[in-house]
Amino acid sequence: MPDPMTIDSQLLPLLSRIAEALERLAPPPAGRLDLAAADAFVWHADPDRLEPVPTVNRVEIGLLQGVERQRDILLDNTQRFAAGLPANNALLWGSRGMGKSSLVKSVHAAVAEQHPGTIALVEIHREDIPTLPRLLSRLKDEPRRFILFCDDLSFDHDDAHYKSLKAVLEGGIEGRPENVVFYATSNRRHLMPRDMIENERSTAINPAEAVEEKVSLSDRFGLWLGFHNCDQPTYFAMIEGYARRFGLDVPVEQLHAEAVEWSMTRGSRSGRVAWQFIQDLAGRLGKPLR
Repeated sequence: MPDPMTIDSQLLPLLSRIAEALERLAPPPAGRLDLAAADAFVWHADPDRLEPVPTVNRVEIGLLQGVERQRDILLDNTQRFAAGLPANNALLWGSRGMGKSSLVKSVHAAVAEQHPGTIALVEIHREDIPTLPRLLSRLKDEPRRFILFCDDLSFDHDDAHYKSLKAVLEGGIEGRPENVVFYATSNRRHLMPRDMIENERSTAINPAEAVEEKVSLSDRFGLWLGFHNCDQPTYFAMIEGYARRFGLDVPVEQLHAEAVEWSMTRGSRSGRVAWQFIQDLAGRLGKPLR
């Protein structure tokens, strides 16, 4: 029979080499992120981490046309939040390409400039909504204040993630931390497709209660800011504002005519269409958009 001591002496070097190999494969332990190092972050789950964003893709707040009322309301809410005063969660809903996400990023930039180091923007993707409690747990004891931002938020059939969001926005034992507000954009006012709500009404034993369960999610937002299709004068104002800002010297009549032709090829008028036209125009004129 082999001597057990001999077997142990043979196994120990092998086990040691296996342990060293596993250590090399394992990622180094994550250090504590300095949340004062940037004014914007993106939340990633699995593994949980906050990735700093050195430069945010945004439009200057003064260039946003046709959304002056929405701008003033969201700016006031955000300024109060940055000052440590009560503020509401905000849902920006409505037509595509009308500046919903641009407004959130522009308002954050304007307030961050007024209150340096006070407020940060944290983007969370829709599919990571169930991890919100973990993110809030990470942020709640920080001295900074945070706008959690989810772009294009909506829920489809058999998607129960909305329950996680409801609990975070207002419900739960702990509730929402005082240093966090949640801003979301959506094409749907109630974040659910109409046929989903109607299906709940038609199949439920108590239709009113079933619909209330779905629709009550949007009620968790204290601010509802609607964005609607823009008319031609507003579209022209967008185009002219961009042209002045970037020094695109084109006669107004020509600018309008080309902008109308561009919008007709896209089948709509919106802030996004106006920006796409300006990018095309600047490219043809050989001017960078800086």
